[in-house]
Amino acid sequence: MLRQTLVLALVASAVQGFVTRPTVAPKKAAQRSTVSAPSMNLFNTLFGPKQFPAPCIMGDEEIMSKKAHGTSATPVQPGLRWDCDRQTADQICNFNRHFAEPAGYFLRATSFLADNNVLVNGKPRPETAGPPPKVDFYDSNTGKLLFTAPKGRSWEQFCAESDSHGWPSFRDEEVNWDYVRCLGNGEAVSVDGTHLGHNLPDRSGNRYCINLVSVAGNPAEESAE
Repeated sequence: MLRQTLVLALVASAVQGFVTRPTVAPKKAAQRSTVSAPSMNLFNTLFGPKQFPAPCIMGDEEIMSKKAHGTSATPVQPGLRWDCDRQTADQICNFNRHFAEPAGYFLRATSFLADNNVLVNGKPRPETAGPPPKVDFYDSNTGKLLFTAPKGRSWEQFCAESDSHGWPSFRDEEVNWDYVRCLGNGEAVSVDGTHLGHNLPDRSGNRYCINLVSVAGNPAEESAE
């Protein structure tokens, strides 16, 4: 009876969080990507924080403590790659724990595919274009390398999975664990306090659903020039 009551309380909290969810500041509104903070906090209280299997490295909530610029020491870099909107990126990276760029943003609102010559005018990448790219993704705040894809699969497979979910989706071996951590509620963050997205495991294992605006930075050595 007690367990049933607790489960009902969790469901009620989740529904309340959905109905009363806040809006975000930037002109390009972010979309909700996970359950509300109250429901997740209740989940952690009842069942404890999640533990994701290796090679995922768990982090402490202290990573996302308040700093000079939201959860980070600095705002996002100017001139983000792939024409990502800086205002949207700064809101999601530094003043946000539970929201995301709109689903499909990386496909429709950026030059991500065109810049990487994956599709040309909606047609498959031509064989004459050479081997498919391996793209590095850098922290939009610090320029530190966070992800490299594809690894262990083709570029087409990486894009197809990302397209099906609406956000770039990385697997374990594509993560640079020097700078990426997962928190007990599933939030994926950089060690410097940048909100990246969430780990949403499926039958294939850990899947890191990441905002492109969070990983569109320029390499640290270039952004410093």
